[in-house]
Amino acid sequence: MAALQRLTVLGSGVLGGQIAWHSAFKGKSVVVYDISDTALEGCRAAHENYAGIYLGDLGASTEDITATRQRLSYTTDLETAVAEADLVIEAVPEIPDVKAAVYKEMAPLLPTGTLVATNTSTLLPSEFASATGRPDKFCALHFATTLWAMNFTEIMAQPATSRQTLTVVTEFAIEIGMVPIPVRKEHSGYLVNSWLVPLLNAAQTLVTNGIATASDVDRTFLVNGARFGPMGMFDMIGMKTAYDVLAYWGGQTGDTQMSANAAYLKEHFLDNGLLGMHTGKGYYEYPDPAYQQPDFLAVPGLSAVPSIVSLILPD
Repeated sequence: MAALQRLTVLGSGVLGGQIAWHSAFKGKSVVVYDISDTALEGCRAAHENYAGIYLGDLGASTEDITATRQRLSYTTDLETAVAEADLVIEAVPEIPDVKAAVYKEMAPLLPTGTLVATNTSTLLPSEFASATGRPDKFCALHFATTLWAMNFTEIMAQPATSRQTLTVVTEFAIEIGMVPIPVRKEHSGYLVNSWLVPLLNAAQTLVTNGIATASDVDRTFLVNGARFGPMGMFDMIGMKTAYDVLAYWGGQTGDTQMSANAAYLKEHFLDNGLLGMHTGKGYYEYPDPAYQQPDFLAVPGLSAVPSIVSLILPD
């Protein structure tokens, strides 16, 4: 089978937008689909931000950025979006019914040879294989946020996925500069989210229950030399995705604390239009979050002792 050159990304949110931009930067022709012009305008704005990152951090030339823009197109028409696709990557909200509906709508519109991959964070691809209408051509291809820096992608089959599909999708991952991580059994959360979701849920519990501030949670993580902590990760992933994951799994497992954490994110962030790094504010403000400032881990002076003690034992 020929290389997958024409990519369609369903969903223009944080990861969908990043997958689209990076794939175009690596030479693929990319169509970005979303259900509203407003969403696509947000994606275009994010792409302009990524242009600056690639120029400043990845050594891209102005010619590289111009070529990347030329390889990108945007549409709200699903039939147009997938008409010439070699590969469709689904990155719509982490809500099972939403994903299934998109697959069912798309199935009769796809060319015969088109492969389909889901970027779902925690759901199993086998849940949607039938809805795609081509189970043998369907697998999971999960990227990490800020994929230009965290350049790995997890590849996972469902029972009907063909070896040929896995072969060509893995080749695609390598062609766009990703380290392919094979997931040897179908598993909710792949590798990274199997440890990341419990970490984020535990960190959010400390904030939800008033045990610590977001900044102090991150300080306990950053002293190990990490670039960002759990609460910064919420901002990077995006509050909507984080909410969807915690709300769904809290309900599925009966985990009342996880559900409470989801409710906290909704009340403090989603209801106020604060979606994380993507919109400039979440737990931190961007582009210069507090955790990147030189004094974030500074040892305080003795004059700070009374205020610290009052936080532990209020007057």
